[in-house]
Amino acid sequence: MPVLVMKFGGTSVATLDRIRRAAKRVGVEVSRGYDVIVIVSAMAGETNKLVGYVSDTSPLFDAREYDAVVSSGENVTAGLMALTLQEMDIPARSWQGWQVPLRTTSAHSQARIEEIPTHNITAKFGEGMKVAVVAGFQGISPEGRITTLGRGGSDTTAVAFAAAFGAERCDIYTDVDGVYTTDPRICEKARKLDRIAFEEMLELASLGAKVLQTRSVELAMRYKVKLRVLSSLSEQTDASGTIVCDEEDIMESNVVAGVAHSRDEAKMTLVSVEDRPGIASSIFTPLAEAGVNVDMIVQNISEDGRTDMTFSCPTDQVKRAEKALHDARAAGHMAFSDLKADTGVAKVSVVGIGMRSHAGVAAKMFRVLAQEGINIKVITTSEIKISVLIDRKYMELAVQALHDAFELEKAG
Repeated sequence: MPVLVMKFGGTSVATLDRIRRAAKRVGVEVSRGYDVIVIVSAMAGETNKLVGYVSDTSPLFDAREYDAVVSSGENVTAGLMALTLQEMDIPARSWQGWQVPLRTTSAHSQARIEEIPTHNITAKFGEGMKVAVVAGFQGISPEGRITTLGRGGSDTTAVAFAAAFGAERCDIYTDVDGVYTTDPRICEKARKLDRIAFEEMLELASLGAKVLQTRSVELAMRYKVKLRVLSSLSEQTDASGTIVCDEEDIMESNVVAGVAHSRDEAKMTLVSVEDRPGIASSIFTPLAEAGVNVDMIVQNISEDGRTDMTFSCPTDQVKRAEKALHDARAAGHMAFSDLKADTGVAKVSVVGIGMRSHAGVAAKMFRVLAQEGINIKVITTSEIKISVLIDRKYMELAVQALHDAFELEKAG
């Protein structure tokens, strides 16, 4: 039988009624002749509640026990989904990560998938099981301990299973009916895309679009997994959603596919850093070791052997970054006269594979922002994206203006 992977996020399994609705969608695919692997998240809000329990119990918690606690939310959902399917006379059983077994690294709370042996689930399909309901977000370490894959890890679980089992498709069910040209809550003209290239989706996911987790898109692109994003809350069981696929599978598209934004950004500047070989390494190595996710980096022109270095990072990592840099200075690894943090900025980006072959996208973007009176603080570019840091109060205006300027409400 062909295999189909269906992943249901937290909002899709938030209540027993929603679990029943999701189970009906699974039943439709079973009736079409598929063996189905269902990946489930914890019920909406459950993981946050469990994380809170851990933090309240032990502020400096053991990461192994953290994983044991927070992974339990998915176990509950998997069991309830299997029971619901059984009530519908569909042969189903639940699987926890260790039962598959989904083997991971030992990096608790941020583990990476190393192997998914297929024989246990395949054997059960051979015995008549039609649906394997797998708890997402979790696996087992070489030491035999439960691990978790980081927030949004159920998306990664689903794509990894689709790759391992050679699934015909991986359907990601969420609370939106596809991938949009921008956030519909900010721009009412936002349009649902029928198709989007892996590279575009990867950039949008990394730049703030919350539809898919970045690692899941990386995996799908590497293993050529056909992804589909669609809503579990829609009454239509045949909705098409958005297909995430190879660039070659898209006949025609706009130069710009979408506008992404990230509200929780900070701009940090090291003032008067010595301009010498190795200075960038002495700055960004301690930041990496402290777990700070640095994004945009700009170095100013050197003057009298000194320069300024600016970078962006998430606002909740500013204190960690400040400590890492002050510690590095105290240890004599580098010197700077001041460290300034601006936590009132946002990142706005335009993304599109068409930018490779079309000049003038950057000029148009900067002209539009200037016409709206929006000052650009930092700029970075890649082959298919342009990102700017601006004052956060102008973020929504910038998104709307760019969406209009590139006419993203119109299909390519």
